[in-house]
Amino acid sequence: MEIILLLIVAALACAAICLLWKCRNLKRGIYDFSRRLDGTLNRMLDGKRLEAEPYEKDDLWGMIYERLLRLSDMYIHKEKEITEEKETLKELVSDISHQTKTPLANIRLYLEMMAEDMEAEEPGNIRAVLEKMTGQVDKLDFLLQSMVKMSRLETGTIKIRKQRQPLTDTLAAAISAVIPKADQKKIQISVDYEEGLELNHDRKWTSEALFNILDNAVKYTDPGGSIYISVCRQEIFTKISVRDTGKGIAPERQGAVFTRFYREPEIHDSEGIGIGLYLARKIITMQNGYIEVRSEPDQGSTFLIYLPDGN
Repeated sequence: MEIILLLIVAALACAAICLLWKCRNLKRGIYDFSRRLDGTLNRMLDGKRLEAEPYEKDDLWGMIYERLLRLSDMYIHKEKEITEEKETLKELVSDISHQTKTPLANIRLYLEMMAEDMEAEEPGNIRAVLEKMTGQVDKLDFLLQSMVKMSRLETGTIKIRKQRQPLTDTLAAAISAVIPKADQKKIQISVDYEEGLELNHDRKWTSEALFNILDNAVKYTDPGGSIYISVCRQEIFTKISVRDTGKGIAPERQGAVFTRFYREPEIHDSEGIGIGLYLARKIITMQNGYIEVRSEPDQGSTFLIYLPDGN
């Protein structure tokens, strides 16, 4: 009997010792886990990227750290996006300030001229100044509307809504909008396309992109010139070609024509602000398409728009 009691006491003592050892290890594990978690969170708060750590076994800390690592990557990526958006906004504000400076300065000058003419009682001069000022106001209004479109496209406020629909109406809308300017310069516009051709695209914004390219062609084509539009369905893309008989683009400048506010040096004083081609490429790119330009000086230019046939 005494032996049995001794065995029970020994077993209880062993169990107590084992329990104390497990509690000590658990306490140490909790402290170690807390220390690691605190250090990792501090590193994340400091904006530092977490490094991947290999683990021999799938323990609790390994699973938690894996999720923290994913959160860290998301945080770094989002921080980069925010920084890029801030830089874009900064550039946009700078561009707006630069582009509005000239028309505002002209309007101020015309107002001063009007004040002088009113004192001199010369109504004919006032009428001429008013016409010039109206032109500057129209330019400023066009600039601001273009800026709004550009900022809404860049920030994703405007959503591209593609539907499978005939390309005819899209082409017609773009061409009809540019015909008045083309008629003034006696520029002939020819169109070659397949009747009933359908394409998965956003009609409104694709028409806007086509208009910008056509408007650019009219602007750089001499009076009496021609613009040729052709549509061709390929294996993966539908190609829309806009070819003009204008002054052409030097090879070293072709990479810059799609940048914001770029204008050819030779026509810097003429109508326009250099934003149409930038918007056109943005709209086509948002539909998973792309634009190419092929040109030689004094040989005209060809803008090739590729829109995917699928979704």
